[in-house]
Amino acid sequence: MISLQQISYVIALSEERYFQRASERCFVTQPTLSMQIKKAEETLGHAIFDRDSNPLQLTPFGQQLIPILREILAETDKIKLLSEQFNGNVKQEIRIGIIPTVAAYMLPDLFKDWIETFENIKFKITELKTPDAIEALEKKELDMAIIAGPYQDPRLRCTTLYQEEIQVYCPQIKAKQIYFEQIQQLHPWLLNKGNCLRTQMLHFCKLTESKDEKAHWDYEGGNLPLLIEMVEQNGGYTLIPAHFNLNPTQKQGIKKIADIQASPGREVIALVPNRSMKMVHLEALILKIKHHYAQKKTNKNLLVLDWDIT
Repeated sequence: MISLQQISYVIALSEERYFQRASERCFVTQPTLSMQIKKAEETLGHAIFDRDSNPLQLTPFGQQLIPILREILAETDKIKLLSEQFNGNVKQEIRIGIIPTVAAYMLPDLFKDWIETFENIKFKITELKTPDAIEALEKKELDMAIIAGPYQDPRLRCTTLYQEEIQVYCPQIKAKQIYFEQIQQLHPWLLNKGNCLRTQMLHFCKLTESKDEKAHWDYEGGNLPLLIEMVEQNGGYTLIPAHFNLNPTQKQGIKKIADIQASPGREVIALVPNRSMKMVHLEALILKIKHHYAQKKTNKNLLVLDWDIT
């Protein structure tokens, strides 16, 4: 069997794809890294990397090997963590990735409660777009990802946290309702690519990725507060999750869509590995989130919008 050190070298090279960068990351010389990778391949009896490609690519064997090696390193880290916890040296760390359009309201809503409830937990929370959150879970860099569903992966446990309406924010329309035909005549303010709410907006509003050739400018924002401000200053509209915190004036800019039977909505889910030493705390955290948003009034007649990460 290859050593833990060789496993760490293989994983580093699979992510960096260049020997020089991988050796710098592992704090060893390039010849040392190359020699250890070669020894690992000889032990396993198969090439892990196609050295004729630039940058390096994994062989078919390597593609199936990397997830197994990540599992081995993750289990080794759990042993170290368990030992340190029993020695009283560290708190258990829970690493959470949350998509920005959920983090924008979930963290102000719940973070203080999490800290007070889970006194022995150290939370490490990162805002990540959906593809990045899923990739971080696969690399064992996260213990939980909170994204918009649906999503299926046999390696992950998927739990629905809540559903929420996706509302039209358009203060330039003074009526309480807006018609779908009106929406299509207005300028859309979109989130950057990689945000699942952007994809849902494109699908629901029947938009395309192509730019408006008649417009003299275009803009895509990285966060909801900025998009809201652009709508307020320049007109047009954007879509906002119902749980996003608006001030009383901004709430008047939320419009019901008059001519559809079901309001657009999304399903917010939690993804965790099927096997985790932290499962007890992860499940308690999930229950906290579900309980909080179950108490909020939601529109039950929702059309849950799909998304993709391509």
